[in-house]
Amino acid sequence: MKSVLVVAALFAGPFLVSCAHTRSAGAEAHQRVEAGATLVDVRTPEEFAAGHLPGAVNIPVDELPQRLAELGSPEKPLVLYCRSGARSSRAELLLKERGFQDVFNLGPMSAWE
Repeated sequence: MKSVLVVAALFAGPFLVSCAHTRSAGAEAHQRVEAGATLVDVRTPEEFAAGHLPGAVNIPVDELPQRLAELGSPEKPLVLYCRSGARSSRAELLLKERGFQDVFNLGPMSAWE
């Protein structure tokens, strides 16, 4: 029985850490947006139209290099999200390469809760 519990703990451990990280990321994202950060949805316009976080602007990650001016000054804080976290990670790297200094990657939209 002990070995079953150990195996269960090994598999559940990363999930529990991931859930805790997601909750803390969501809380930090809320704080940043309440303090004035721009919330940016980097999904497609179709995904955005199907549902998005309140107050978010939609700039798909593939259009981001051409639409940087819409984000304002590189000193302006940003919070990014997408469906799974992959596109927001790409967007975060791109923005930091372009001189944006205060970029927070929420990851998946579901982490907002």
